[in-house]
Amino acid sequence: MDRNLIYTAAAFALFIVCPRMAGMLNVVCKNSDLPLMKTTLIASVISIPLTLAMVWIFSKFGLAMAFAFCILTDVACALILKEVSLKAGIETIVIALFVFLAVKAAPHIAETIIR
Repeated sequence: MDRNLIYTAAAFALFIVCPRMAGMLNVVCKNSDLPLMKTTLIASVISIPLTLAMVWIFSKFGLAMAFAFCILTDVACALILKEVSLKAGIETIVIALFVFLAVKAAPHIAETIIR
């Protein structure tokens, strides 16, 4: 296997790991008494085709459509979680809103810092 492929895949794997996902899973498991590690493992397997779809959408249609796909998955997540825990569903929507705001604010903040 190509060394650059391994390096790039490893870097992407490290990038996927983020506090948002850990926080959301922690909220869900805490509010539903589900086992954290087992839930994480099953969710990780389920997320593989969704990650592939997001990357494909980005490559074919650009950032706006990939972002729209991610918003849809966040809304679907919140709707599903509301069945488990209304609090977890609401917290998921709040986290998604903060991520959306961060994506919008990040370029402006970066530009201000660089100046």
